[in-house]
Amino acid sequence: MIAIVVLAVVLSNNVVYFRTVSEAVHNRSDQGTSRFRLAGAVVEGSVHETARGVRFEVTDGKNTVAVRHTGDPPDLFKEGAPVVCEGHWASTAANAPFESDRILIKHGADYEPPKVDTSKRDQS
Repeated sequence: MIAIVVLAVVLSNNVVYFRTVSEAVHNRSDQGTSRFRLAGAVVEGSVHETARGVRFEVTDGKNTVAVRHTGDPPDLFKEGAPVVCEGHWASTAANAPFESDRILIKHGADYEPPKVDTSKRDQS
């Protein structure tokens, strides 16, 4: 019984919840500055490089929030792309940005790795 309680506590501390932009905005005060994943699409014309990463806006078509990401975004990151940003609200203020340190992007089923020229490989 004790092992189940310990396991439940450990797992609950490691769970990162997924929220749409509208859900995140609606639950901002309840969420506080706890970590969660924010899902939406990158707003066209909102991407700007910063000294520490990139800032942009994410929308779900109903609500839009500002995101400040620390670090390099993934190669497939671009305007209009669906993304999941992991992080937390900077504060519970209505205009506070979402502070991200991880961006996840799903690539399409038609993804192919780059072609590699094997004709020049060493024949020894």
